[in-house]
Amino acid sequence: MDYMRKPPSSIFNSLRFKLITGLMLIMLPIVIFLIFSNFYSIQVVRNQVSQTNSNMISLYMGLIDRSLRDIDNYLLKYASEETGLYILDRSPLIDIDLYQMERIWQFKQLVNNATYYKGLDYFFVYSPANQDLVFAPNQTGSANFDNQPIKDAIVSLIDDGHFQTGRWTVFSLHDKDYLSYIMKIGGLYIGAGVNARDITGPLDLLDLGADGRALLVDGNYEPLKNESFFRERGIDLSYTPKSYRLSGIDDGYLVIGEHSGKGDFGLVAVVPDQRILQKLPYLQRIIFFIAVGTVIIVLLAFYFMRRVVLRPINRIVLAMSKIKEGHLDTQIAMKPASNEFELMNETFNSMLTDIQKLRIDIYEEQLINQKAELKQLQLQINPHFFLNSLNVVYYLAQEQKYKLIQELSLSLIHYFRFMFRSHTDHVLVRDELGHTKNYLNIQQIRFPGSLTYAIIASDDLLDCFIPPLIIQSFAENTIKYAVNTDVPTSIEVSVGRDSRKDEERLHIRIRDTGPGFADEVLEKLRQEINLTSKEGEHIGIWNVRRRLRLLYGEQASIRFSNDNGAIVDIFMPIMKGLG
Repeated sequence: MDYMRKPPSSIFNSLRFKLITGLMLIMLPIVIFLIFSNFYSIQVVRNQVSQTNSNMISLYMGLIDRSLRDIDNYLLKYASEETGLYILDRSPLIDIDLYQMERIWQFKQLVNNATYYKGLDYFFVYSPANQDLVFAPNQTGSANFDNQPIKDAIVSLIDDGHFQTGRWTVFSLHDKDYLSYIMKIGGLYIGAGVNARDITGPLDLLDLGADGRALLVDGNYEPLKNESFFRERGIDLSYTPKSYRLSGIDDGYLVIGEHSGKGDFGLVAVVPDQRILQKLPYLQRIIFFIAVGTVIIVLLAFYFMRRVVLRPINRIVLAMSKIKEGHLDTQIAMKPASNEFELMNETFNSMLTDIQKLRIDIYEEQLINQKAELKQLQLQINPHFFLNSLNVVYYLAQEQKYKLIQELSLSLIHYFRFMFRSHTDHVLVRDELGHTKNYLNIQQIRFPGSLTYAIIASDDLLDCFIPPLIIQSFAENTIKYAVNTDVPTSIEVSVGRDSRKDEERLHIRIRDTGPGFADEVLEKLRQEINLTSKEGEHIGIWNVRRRLRLLYGEQASIRFSNDNGAIVDIFMPIMKGLG
C-alpha cells in the first residue's frame, strides 16, 4: 500500500492564499464600510446641494417665464384692441397721410408701454408686403442706441422664415443674445425682444463659487455666454429637470437645469464639485483618511508577511519543486531570516547533500548492473546460430560443393569473429551491416533460390555507433518466421535519418515480403507485451527492446507494422563518437 500522498497543487490550498484571505476577511469589510460611508456622505451632500440649486433655478426660471408671459399677454391684447393695425397691412399709396399717422401712433403706443415690462428691450410691428418695420425700443434698454443691426436681423429673420410663431426663441447678434417672440396677425408680424443678459442679471447673486456659472442655454444646450469657459473644461450643459449630472474633466462639475415653459431655452447652474465637497463635515474627512490608512496598513501587513514568512517558505517550496524535477544539486540560499527558517534551510541543504551522495552511489551500482545485463543478453544471442551452420556445412560436404563450402566457411569466419568481439555496448553501423550481410549470405546458401536481400545505407551514417546485433536479430527473426522453400522471400535493410521530430534520429528499417506479423502478435508487440516463451520464442525482439531501453531510455523506440510483409522501424539517437 502506498502511504505517500501527493500534495495539492491548487493555489487555494497554499499558505500564501490562506494568510492573505484571512487578513482580507478581517480588514476588507471595515475598509468597504468606511469607503461606502464616505461616498454615501458625498452623495447625500451632492443631492442636498443639487436640490437647493434646483429649487433656486426653478424659482428664477419661474420669474423669467412670468416676465415673458406678461409680454405675451400684452402683445395679444395689443393685437386685438389696436384696430388701426390693418392700415399698416395695406399699401401706403391708398392714403399715404393716414398710413404715416397710423405708423407714428403705433410707434408711440409701443414705446410708452415698453417701459412697464422689466427686461424688455423692444417691440416691433413688421409688414412684409410693405417691407416696413415699426421698431419701438425701450428707452432704458440696450436697443435704444445703435439699433439698426437689430432691425436688419428682425427683417431677415421674418423674411427667411427662421422663427417659431408664438414661442420665445434665441438668436444672437454681435456678441449679444436675445430672446425673441413673434406672432402673426393677418399679414403683419408683431413681436418683442428681450436681452438675455438683462433677464439673467439676478443669477449673478447665486453663490456658486469662483468657477460656478448660472446662464441661459438654447434648445441645443449651447451656452449664451462664456462659451470658451465650458469648452476648455469639457462641460456638457445638457440636463434633466429636477435632477443633476456630473460633467467636465474628471466629472468635476454638477450640472443642474430647468427648461422654460415659454420657449425653446433653459436655465442652467454649473457648480464645481470641489466646492460641494468642502461642505462635508470634518467627520467624513476623518472617515476617508481612516479608510485610506487602513488600506495602507493592509499593504504594509502584506509586505511584512511576505518578507518574514512567505518569502522564506517560497524558497523552500521552489527548492522542493526543482528536486521533484530531478535537480538534486539544488541548495537553498542562506539569506537572513528568522531563526526557525535558518534552521530549516540548513537542515534541508544537509539532507540534499546526503541524498545526492546516495544517488551517485546507487547510479554507479545501476551502471554496473546494466553492463552485466547487456553482456548476458548478448551471450543469449551468440549460441543461437551454431547448429544450423554446422548442419549446412555437413550437407554441402556430402554433395561435394566445395566452392559453396569455401564461401560459407568464409562467411562463418567473419560471422563468428564479429560475435567473439561483440561484447561491447556499441559497434559501427558499417560493422553491424557487414555482420548482417554475412548472416544473410549463409542463409542464402541454406535456402538456395528462396531468399534474396538488399542492404542500403547513407555513407555519412556508416561511422555512427549502434548497439551490436540489433539488425541481425530481426533479420534472424525474418528467416525463422518468413522464409520457406515454397515462396521466394526478399529482405531489405535500410539505414537513414528521421527528421520528423525536433532532433534528427537514426532510422533503421528491416522489412520482408513474407506473411507479416499475426494480428494478435502485432497487437502485443505494439503494447510492448513480452512474447518470450519457455522455448525461447521471440527472445531476439525482447533482447533488442531491452538493450535499447537500457542504453537510451525514452530516446529510442521500435515500431512494428505490416505492409505486404513485416516491417520493423527502429529509432535511436545519432552517435558519431563514444564519450
